[in-house]
Amino acid sequence: MLQRFIELGNGYSDLYELLEIAKRNDDRILAIIQLNTVIESREKTSLAVVLKPAKEGKFLPIYICLEGIPNPEVTPNERFRLFQSLSEELAIPIQSLDVKPSETFNEKALYYQYLIGILRLSRILPPLG
Repeated sequence: MLQRFIELGNGYSDLYELLEIAKRNDDRILAIIQLNTVIESREKTSLAVVLKPAKEGKFLPIYICLEGIPNPEVTPNERFRLFQSLSEELAIPIQSLDVKPSETFNEKALYYQYLIGILRLSRILPPLG
């Protein structure tokens, strides 16, 4: 099974796209995720939605708004409240993890491989196979 991140942006207007993708695919949602990190002494959060593969495919998409939202535990904000409302509406809890920032990696592809490994170890993503 191919597991891949699809980056929508940093979570400004593209957060609404993430919310819409989740609402329209509510029967396919595998997980709703909050990834917390620190970038230049600022606490940031990435928000992601993991969908189950389509009926006729072996592709598991992970839609993400990357590192553009202030960590809501430090700075409460409306964008995270919208994400939290989605979680409550769909009755799917947000799974929160602390991760390294993307700038730690030379390539974004390496960062996403790192995140996939973390999500598999946390049993949020299923193993390959």
